[in-house]
Amino acid sequence: MVSDAGSYAPVPPDLVARAPKVLLHDHLDGGLRPETIIELAAADGYDGLPTTDPEALRAWFVDAASSGSLERYLETFAHTVGVTQTAQALRRVARECAEDLAADNVVYAEVRFAPELHLEKGLAEHDVVESVLAGFADGQRSAAQAGHPIRIGVLLTAIRTATHSRRIAELTVEFRDRGVVGFDIAGAEAGFPPTRHLDAFEYLRRENAHFTIHAGEAFGLPSIWEALQWCGADRLGHGVRIVDDIAIAPDGEPRLGLLAAYVRDRRIPLEMCPSSNVQTGAAESIERHPIGLLRRLGFRVTVNTDNRLMSDTTMTREMTLLSDAFGYGLNDLQWFTVNAMKSAFIPFDQRLALINERIKPEYAALRAVLAERLSERG
Repeated sequence: MVSDAGSYAPVPPDLVARAPKVLLHDHLDGGLRPETIIELAAADGYDGLPTTDPEALRAWFVDAASSGSLERYLETFAHTVGVTQTAQALRRVARECAEDLAADNVVYAEVRFAPELHLEKGLAEHDVVESVLAGFADGQRSAAQAGHPIRIGVLLTAIRTATHSRRIAELTVEFRDRGVVGFDIAGAEAGFPPTRHLDAFEYLRRENAHFTIHAGEAFGLPSIWEALQWCGADRLGHGVRIVDDIAIAPDGEPRLGLLAAYVRDRRIPLEMCPSSNVQTGAAESIERHPIGLLRRLGFRVTVNTDNRLMSDTTMTREMTLLSDAFGYGLNDLQWFTVNAMKSAFIPFDQRLALINERIKPEYAALRAVLAERLSERG
């Protein structure tokens, strides 16, 4: 029966690849194609790359990002940012990002980038935003022509170790009718609490704008608490350390602390990135990733890529890893996907349309395919 197929695990990889996906946490400068990095470096005179062989460069990024340290992980971005300092380069990488995500059957994605990191060759922040938006428009058109329609929303990111967050927040509001759907802060977490940017968050709340905050990745519960209770975040970027507020009693039952209970009860979305969390040391392994416990307890968990280049990953790979590790079936993968779509920073009616017109029907079709395969096996 089709209903039985929904719980069958692990899900065959080809069906995971065909499944509609929603991505809320993906960095533009963490998803460049190695070939593009090499071509942009040659065109722009950037000579800092460790190698100009595409496959060797791909492997270098993964190795360099797998140190177990968020700070070391972030060092890899010097190269991807270094080759995206012109309007043409930004437009190209945004177009390719949209095309790559669409080819992975992502139907909706929110991609983030920091305008302040792309000013070394004279671009103004407005120029950076306009170039990226133009690239995403190009990519969405070409993806639709290829039969893989995708919608991209942009998040403007401020660097938490800098002091420009209010200006980036104002850009978020200025461009919110042109494809920018929200705001974020990112960067080294320890020692740089989100409350350093309280002015930006208060401004965004006055302007009825959406924002997420990287919190609970490299630093623990205080970072999450500040992001929610002082800053008013709509979502948590990663949020993996919320498990520090969940104790397992001697009888095996979980006991939620006040903060964990608040996050679950308020349905605060957690933008979890399994492979990235393992690389930075926020999780021991995929099999021991807190996403398993949090999903079991009914937190609003979403699955994301974070940085596709540094983790050599896709949404298909992340979902396949989780299906293998936790025995998730198509019903579980749909649950993660609907969670993400519910949590997107676009209007409610548009979220609902994608859920009812694409996500649920396409998952129903996949369950039917899997049911037929299972019945043929007898």
